[in-house]
Amino acid sequence: MAKGRRDEVDHPLERMIFFSDAVFAIAITLLVIEIHVPHLPRGASSAQYGEALAELLPSFAAFALSFFVIGRFWIGHHNAFAHVRRYDPKLLWPNLIFLFAIAFMPFATAFLGANLGGLVPALVYNLTMLATALLNLWVVRRALAHADLGALDPAELYALRTRPQSVAMGALIAVPLAFLIPAISQIGLATIPLWQRLFDRLGRRAAPAEA
Repeated sequence: MAKGRRDEVDHPLERMIFFSDAVFAIAITLLVIEIHVPHLPRGASSAQYGEALAELLPSFAAFALSFFVIGRFWIGHHNAFAHVRRYDPKLLWPNLIFLFAIAFMPFATAFLGANLGGLVPALVYNLTMLATALLNLWVVRRALAHADLGALDPAELYALRTRPQSVAMGALIAVPLAFLIPAISQIGLATIPLWQRLFDRLGRRAAPAEA
């Protein structure tokens, strides 16, 4: 009987995860919907089409950046909630507020792509990214507090807890860069893999001590 209870589906938790996945999927789709197809007159030359597409390059770049960053947020959310074994109402509001930031990202992305080089669009985007990263860190830590982590080795557990910080660090670097080089301030986000590698290395060093 006890075994059957362990195998039962936690429907409230399942619904929350499904809802979260849906918000991620919609947000990541809206990124490309915000890039409007150029409408040229009939008989336009290839050069005109090329120029119209070239004007959209900043929007394409912002789309690609946000696509992979939202994807990284989803991976972290997925990995954390994969270990949660029981529903807790205290997870609802942190998760919902985090999804609010995810849902706002298509606007911030479109605003940046349409006004590349502007200080305000760069700040809006970078601050949105920073706020989302901090909310992600909050949600992951709250989820892990309700997770069954006994099967994880110390290095894997350390990585699970610290990897969300890598996005926050990259966004934190991008914010002041907006005042110096607004057109390419998002280059700070390129440091995310470096921070992730650093945290993973620290986790491997900490593993023997925690074992």
